[in-house]
Amino acid sequence: MASSKEYKRQIIKDLAQGDVEYLDDTKAESTAEYQNFDDFAQRTTSDQRRQLFGRSLHPDRIPTSQMEPELQQAIAQIKPNEWDDVARAFFKHLKERKLDEKHLEQQLGLSTHNPNRMTADDVSKLASFTYHNHPDIFHQVLAEQPGLIKFLSNPVVAGIIGIAAAKWLGSHK
Repeated sequence: MASSKEYKRQIIKDLAQGDVEYLDDTKAESTAEYQNFDDFAQRTTSDQRRQLFGRSLHPDRIPTSQMEPELQQAIAQIKPNEWDDVARAFFKHLKERKLDEKHLEQQLGLSTHNPNRMTADDVSKLASFTYHNHPDIFHQVLAEQPGLIKFLSNPVVAGIIGIAAAKWLGSHK
């Protein structure tokens, strides 16, 4: 059996080459070929990525208990100077829902509400909270910060993203 990393690499490789399967009794074909996930992230719009992630990354499909460790691992792998961008994006969208940073700091047990001083653990807690309680905001932030997705390793997560990406690629010939 292939490891999670090998499985994920193969899905991304297949997507980069435009390899897709029959889905929903419709042949998904793509004229676009992506070299890797970064190429995919650069050549798609934030709105296209939000739609893709919205269909595939949801607590109804991937339980929070399974997603939380993935988020912790993914956030730990991004550069520390990118943590604040991710945290700032979550706070910005949550604030639009009348959830202020200080309240979230207390509620989630964060070490600070200042994105510049947050640890990977703080950002993981914030991401997990948003995934579970505000999935639409979670999708929006991932669409704005797509680099985080490439560090998710769980085969279920990678598989769902692969299927959704194949559907998206097939519907945008």
